[in-house]
Amino acid sequence: MVADDYQFKSLTEIWLGGDHYKWRAMRTNGVDERYCTGKDTTDWEKFEKWAETVPYTFRNPLYHWTHLELKTAFGINKVLNPKTAREIFDECNEKLAKPEYSARGMMRRYHVETVCTTDDPVDSLEYHIKTRESGFEIKMLPTWRPDKAMAVEVPADFRAYMEKLSAVSGVTISSFDDMVAALRKRHDFFAEQGCKLSDHGIEEFYAEDYTDAEINAIFNKVYGGTELTKEEILKFKSAMLIVFGEMDWEKGWTQQFHYGAIRNNNTKMFKLLGPDTGFDSIGEFTTAKAMAKFLDRLNTEGKLTKTILYNLNPCANEVIATMLGNFQDGTIPGKIQFGSGWWFLDQKDGMEKQMNALSLLGLLSRFVGMLTDSRSFLSYPRHEYFRRTLCNLLGNDVENGEIPACEIERVNQMVEDICYNNAKKFFQF
Repeated sequence: MVADDYQFKSLTEIWLGGDHYKWRAMRTNGVDERYCTGKDTTDWEKFEKWAETVPYTFRNPLYHWTHLELKTAFGINKVLNPKTAREIFDECNEKLAKPEYSARGMMRRYHVETVCTTDDPVDSLEYHIKTRESGFEIKMLPTWRPDKAMAVEVPADFRAYMEKLSAVSGVTISSFDDMVAALRKRHDFFAEQGCKLSDHGIEEFYAEDYTDAEINAIFNKVYGGTELTKEEILKFKSAMLIVFGEMDWEKGWTQQFHYGAIRNNNTKMFKLLGPDTGFDSIGEFTTAKAMAKFLDRLNTEGKLTKTILYNLNPCANEVIATMLGNFQDGTIPGKIQFGSGWWFLDQKDGMEKQMNALSLLGLLSRFVGMLTDSRSFLSYPRHEYFRRTLCNLLGNDVENGEIPACEIERVNQMVEDICYNNAKKFFQF
């Protein structure tokens, strides 16, 4: 969409098209699936059902996001409900037909400088290249997301992925070392396209003990089509996390870990709609020891790169906040980061809990701030939502005398750093 400077057909397309947050709320409100993901309902019918749901979302962040997005993107200050729905729908559609409301126009409207997408190692990155070569002033950089290279649960799927990897890398794969060589070639290609981060979506951290001989044998077994034991799967994933960590360290990238989700819980809907359609939840995993062991392995070898840890279960906030200090080494401020509240936690309460834990057990001033994993071109106000939450926390501390009012310049600088400067320096954008 960015490469082609896509013009959106309607408010429903840009707003409801892939937003599983809204779909979950609509389903909970008794809205039939036809109006969420169905092909036999019109854009207006889908939007009308969303407008009917909005008054039921009081105290859910969707209510604030919805009205921030209407205000900042379209200049609409009305409350969305069934009475205002048609008027708002028509006004937004009229504006979306204008060139300045295209995909690129939306990004300019929000003063975006850099966006990092999430990309599989086998991706051609053709649209990143096309966007850059078109002269678009906003940087669109890839992020290395190699989850499928360690997904060995289904041998046939793993073998099919290895064949794709072989084709795009030009490396014939018949052993574990071949696979690593192929991934390294793709890692180099991503770096050439401006990539500075990796991202790993893992249920939990993996840090089993293993030998090179064991990993070679496990690779041969799964590549040959034989199912692995649970122990073998964990050993393979443990080895792959170290391989990826070392690659990132060599290039000075930042490695990110989003852990703790249990996905595709509704089998019936997964078969019907596929992944990322609103049927995932927070998981419960005891992962602190494995996380420490994994980070310690890389650190002991002198190969621990800049790292951001994102937990999905808020009960792990203090676990993460205390883990950071174990591996800070004084080379750069905040080398090991506690990532912002994500997914179910990217709302006021989740953000406040994350920032309070980081404040009490680390240095909030060195935080790289908000990240949103929303796929919507209207989701940029979530960064404003974060800024408001941060400023409210600090403002209350000043009013309470917990931060002296004479230090207000330092407070102002702290806000600017968390919302902009820290990330720009940390990622070297």
